[in-house]
Amino acid sequence: MAATERAMRVDLRRDGSIGGIGTDHVWEVYVSGTAFGQPEAEPSTRVEGVTPVPQTVAWHVPELPHRDPSLPIGAWRTRYRQRVIVGDFVAALIACTTAALVRWGGIPNFRVALLATVLPIVWLVVVAYAGGYRLASLGIGLDEYRSIGKGLVILLALVAVILVSLGWQMSRLLIGVAVPLTFLLTTVTRWLLRGRLAAARAQGKCLQPTIVVGRGLAVPEMIAELRGDPHETGMVVVGACASDLPDPSWIQDVPLYGGPETALLAVRETGAEAVVLASDSAFSGKGLRRLGWALSEMGVDLYVHPGIHEVAAPRLTLRPAAGMSLLHVEGPTIGGVDAVVKRTIDIVCSAGILLVTFPIWAVIAAWIKLADRGPVFFVQQRVGEEGKTFPMVKFRTMVVNAEAMLATMEASHSQVNAMLFKDRADPRITRPGKVLRKFSLDELPQLINVIRGEMSLVGPRPPLPREVDAYEPDAMRRLRVRPGLTGMWQISGRSDLNWEDSLRLDLWYVDNWSPVLDVMILFRTVRAVTKADGAY
Repeated sequence: MAATERAMRVDLRRDGSIGGIGTDHVWEVYVSGTAFGQPEAEPSTRVEGVTPVPQTVAWHVPELPHRDPSLPIGAWRTRYRQRVIVGDFVAALIACTTAALVRWGGIPNFRVALLATVLPIVWLVVVAYAGGYRLASLGIGLDEYRSIGKGLVILLALVAVILVSLGWQMSRLLIGVAVPLTFLLTTVTRWLLRGRLAAARAQGKCLQPTIVVGRGLAVPEMIAELRGDPHETGMVVVGACASDLPDPSWIQDVPLYGGPETALLAVRETGAEAVVLASDSAFSGKGLRRLGWALSEMGVDLYVHPGIHEVAAPRLTLRPAAGMSLLHVEGPTIGGVDAVVKRTIDIVCSAGILLVTFPIWAVIAAWIKLADRGPVFFVQQRVGEEGKTFPMVKFRTMVVNAEAMLATMEASHSQVNAMLFKDRADPRITRPGKVLRKFSLDELPQLINVIRGEMSLVGPRPPLPREVDAYEPDAMRRLRVRPGLTGMWQISGRSDLNWEDSLRLDLWYVDNWSPVLDVMILFRTVRAVTKADGAY
């Protein structure tokens, strides 16, 4: 096909109108170049004497025979948002009632009753203002939790201003309990709702049908990424529009609808709710803008992948320049205020966990001692921040001469992780050790390392000196932060991970860590430990 501009006309006419636009309107979407989506030519450089070839593609919301026409696109997301809003309101109401009960044993006067009634409504407003109910972020990533944190700051400021303006003398205990408890209960509620959402997604439900558009290897790579973690992406790939694809089998069983210019056709045929553009330069400028207009009329989300990997959203900022949108990528933050917050969380939480679990320590110590009369603790040199070694403490889960047996076992066992020896049927593990490892109870003594500042609650796995000696240059970046008692590896498969995946997760954490990310990992660690996946 000659390299010409193709005008693709969307013509999905339905009775009535959508968004106030009647069905007698026709929208034109220009997709550049040939069927393989070559860049659009400027008006002054277009080939003379060539007539654009019109094709009927898509415009308004199409009839989707496989979907109940009474349900709008993305109905499950709307229902999920409604549950989130109700959950936030109930959390704030419980927090205000609890604060009144703690202070007075009930509702003593009109002012307290008004506060307990109005505060939950105000909480919904400030969280909405902070972006906490945006469909694009609900149930995905950390933006949802960040918006709750922003809402907390706004709520504290509003309460202070209102009380001072009205001259009300309200109990500090009431405010000190109600507002933080609202934040805590809201976070827990969101976490529980996400757990239900994850269970539904594991069954193939509550996922956005998605079309991947692009050229070359970008398309199969994007499909693999989206399929690899549907819980995080919330998407299921139902079709692809790819050009310059040497072998269609690279996209496996995903239907191929043609080149990028067939994106709207694919949306109509599949009933997709989202289109992901995989770094295709053909869809830029006017072409991308027109595609966005057409998809907006259809109620379909458009996502553009900028070709940046392993960079968290908070490090990305759009910067307008000369009519363009430049993406500023901030460098990794290792220190600063966040580091102080992280250290404070480490000390406070570690001390609290230590006090709560101390009776369990006594039971575990007695069990280990009675099992084989050996030492209770196992101390091993590990490499910490900036390459400094420290003695890491664990409950002993192996026989006393386990280190002496290691060389023989390494030679006779194949490993998933080339850097770390792990065996599901390791004969060195004692009877108590099997239980302790399954639920990660053997790592409780590492809380002492956290309090001493040698480790953190969250971070990369603490490596052995011999592992560090074999590190390639990229892997050395793991040593930029303190190793953690838990981390990305703990919530992503633990011992089942190979070395490449373990390194990728650790480097992602080092480059993108934040206090909010640490809290998220701590919550997910609870689920990972109770499930005991990859623990041996």
